[in-house]
Amino acid sequence: MADTQESMPIEQATPEELTEIIAELEQYRERLVNDTLSMAQRAKVMKAQAMAYLEPNLAQIDAQIQALRDRQTALSSGN
Repeated sequence: MADTQESMPIEQATPEELTEIIAELEQYRERLVNDTLSMAQRAKVMKAQAMAYLEPNLAQIDAQIQALRDRQTALSSGN
């Protein structure tokens, strides 16, 4: 039923589901950085250049993670 969860609005997610989504996004972010740096090394691209290329994507992922954490905090405080 992953399709159901993927189409569910964040506003309807439980704190447990938010925790799972946050963990998955953090793992994705880490994998993205590691894979990109690994490929950059093989292609002999400087780490700084590879990170500069990744920065917009990382900023978007970080913003999504923060929004999920904010929602999770709001749910735990009863709002």
